Amino acid sequence: MLISLDFTMLVANTIERLIGSDGSPYEKRVDAKGRVTSDKCIANEVPFEELPEGWCWTKLSNVASIQLGKMLDKQKNQGDLAPYLGNANVQWGRFDLANVKTMPMGEADRAKYALSDGDLIVCEGGVPGRCAIWTSNETMHYQKALHRIRCSKRLLLNTYCELYICFIVQSHIWDSCFTGTTIKHLPAQTLSSWLLPLPPLAEQRRIVERVNELIPLVEEYGRVENAREALDAALPGRLRKSVLQLAVQGGLVPQDPADEPASTLLERIRGQRRKLVAEKKMKAQKGGESIIFAGSDGRRYEKRVDARGRESEPVCIEDEIPFEIPESWEWARLESVTTYIQRGKSPKYSTVEKYPVIAQKCNQWSGFSVEKARFIDPATVSKYADERILKDGDLLWNSTGLGTLGRMAVYDSAKNRYGWAVADSHVTVIRTREDWLDHRFAFAYFAGPSVQSEIEDQASGSTKQKELAQETVRNYLIPVPPLAEQRRIVYEVDWLFKILV
Repeated sequence: MLISLDFTMLVANTIERLIGSDGSPYEKRVDAKGRVTSDKCIANEVPFEELPEGWCWTKLSNVASIQLGKMLDKQKNQGDLAPYLGNANVQWGRFDLANVKTMPMGEADRAKYALSDGDLIVCEGGVPGRCAIWTSNETMHYQKALHRIRCSKRLLLNTYCELYICFIVQSHIWDSCFTGTTIKHLPAQTLSSWLLPLPPLAEQRRIVERVNELIPLVEEYGRVENAREALDAALPGRLRKSVLQLAVQGGLVPQDPADEPASTLLERIRGQRRKLVAEKKMKAQKGGESIIFAGSDGRRYEKRVDARGRESEPVCIEDEIPFEIPESWEWARLESVTTYIQRGKSPKYSTVEKYPVIAQKCNQWSGFSVEKARFIDPATVSKYADERILKDGDLLWNSTGLGTLGRMAVYDSAKNRYGWAVADSHVTVIRTREDWLDHRFAFAYFAGPSVQSEIEDQASGSTKQKELAQETVRNYLIPVPPLAEQRRIVYEVDWLFKILV
């Protein structure tokens, strides 16, 4: 169907675009004598086929003049310095004039490349197609990285043209028409041949007005949607923290009165520790064995018992207790419920990939990895005591640095194809006995927010280098549930974390 003649004749010039009997858009070329020189279907060239009645397709060059800017050439350019816009000055819908440069320009060039109020400026490179309308009478020019589009006032609104170019570029409809590999370009010939769906001028104005009404609503929706996406992205992490905190406070699984209470467990651990110390298989706690108990006033106290059974005066430690725990649980110093707490050593390194040394970068919250480890000099391996060789279930706690301080992983020999590993001096190794303290419960506690939120406060050193001293790690307070409950808790945590992935 032919478009109404009164409007189309202004547009057609030497090219007419019409709808054929098959419903597809066609292009007809007419010479100066009115003879049809070609007639072809252009359905594969238009971004969409259906147009409202009264609209037509036309090349941009039919309804606007398009010109590239002034070439930058220090050797050839002469004349007085004139300000000009470059690619970086043109943003979507606006101009950044904070850094406008100048170049020498003669009188003819200043006239040719001067901007007028209403000119549509389009980037040729960088982000090809990025555009904005110049709305100023101040003297300004433009360089070759930009196209200037001056719309025919009888046929095309600059604001409607800007909307269409934004649509074409941001919807990536004609990305294939850009040239270049690393840096994309929009050649003048390509821009001139872009097909434009052209409504009557009054309708163009109504379209622009309606879009301007809707854009603030769209932007507000975008802000809300971005906030929702950020919340969705953060939610699994927040939920994991909540799960860990509930787990170590006794709120994740119910307490079972049939479980052996933690007080009985700790008494048995103390007896076993004394035996191991007597057999010289373990070092005695500095200052004596720690015993934490609730006083008659409901507050927590700590006393120390030396090798001869002599007890120190109880000291109130209520201000150290981070949160309340169930009645069947107890608080203990980490050293009291573990068999080994020791910082690693920084050895002489080797290029021989045989004996890995676990550093901070090997310990991620997602798990332990040997792939980032360096390697020890094979000649020094014999100097390492057996206790320093890492064992399954060892907690590897990053004890220095900024950003990595407090990060923990669990050593897993199945992930170590070398079969042998030690820790370096930036990592503290914490070893438990599974009949004392389940290492997975300990990991949940130290990975949880109650510890991680205060890790910087517990560390010593400057703002450039924080450190968790070995004595600080040994004296960390940890809640101890009954052993059976520890295992129920880690099972529940594992199950919930699989859901939260």
